[in-house]
Amino acid sequence: MSKKKKKEVHKTLSYLVIILLGFVFVFPLLFMISASFKSNAELLTSINLIPKQITFTNYIVGWKGAGQYSFGTFLLNSVKLVIPIVLFTVISSSVVAYGFARFQFKGRGVLFGAMLSTLMLPNAVLIIPKYIMFHQFGWLNTYNVFYIPVLFACTPFFIFSMVQFIRGIPKSLDESAYIDGCSTFQIFSRIIMPLSKPAIFSMGLFQFIWTWNDYFNPLIYISSVKKYNVMQGLRMNMDSSSGISWGPIMALSVITILPCVIVFLLAQRYFVEGISTTGLKG
Repeated sequence: MSKKKKKEVHKTLSYLVIILLGFVFVFPLLFMISASFKSNAELLTSINLIPKQITFTNYIVGWKGAGQYSFGTFLLNSVKLVIPIVLFTVISSSVVAYGFARFQFKGRGVLFGAMLSTLMLPNAVLIIPKYIMFHQFGWLNTYNVFYIPVLFACTPFFIFSMVQFIRGIPKSLDESAYIDGCSTFQIFSRIIMPLSKPAIFSMGLFQFIWTWNDYFNPLIYISSVKKYNVMQGLRMNMDSSSGISWGPIMALSVITILPCVIVFLLAQRYFVEGISTTGLKG
């Protein structure tokens, strides 16, 4: 067998392995989508991806929700929760990162190190102190427990990512803007922010997905069913005392992941660029 033919065989086998692995990883998602259109009886007795009879009953029943609130209420709550958090995260983290990356001030290294050290603290360690503090502030059962921390840039991972990106932007651009009469804020808003678009999209995408899929933190701080997010609303439909109807659960799961998929597809170009580069080279 010639060298060229061996190379083609190796390439073909590599593609086949990749396709097989891809199908294995995607199969649960495809099964969930397929199961959302199956009856509960067929769902429990068949693993075929193509339903014998397509039904939209699961979506209708699931959307009605459990109790007095429909799933649309929980979906709207997640939107109210996610959009401000993403906006506040992008704005506050960018401002703080710009300060660390471009300004020299006393204690800068200590403050930056202290900020990074908070990344080492697991969430389980912070839950009780945060709960006590929020209780004293009167923020429990409100979205302030999520809005206020990100508004004050309590997001060290995103700050660090933005600092690294901004440091890759040549300082000569800042100096040229100063000569042209731009203020510090104008340099930040007209030069740094537009050039940091890939990092900003990556930060917003991560925060969107993490907040949308967050079940534990709303469970701790939110006690009113009326303010539950989609994850808590999805859990409410799994009532073990009366038996679980998996069809509506699958349908609601499809609805739940749909916004994340749409946002990722829309921001995919900037997201890939943001995680594969560290900014411009000076």
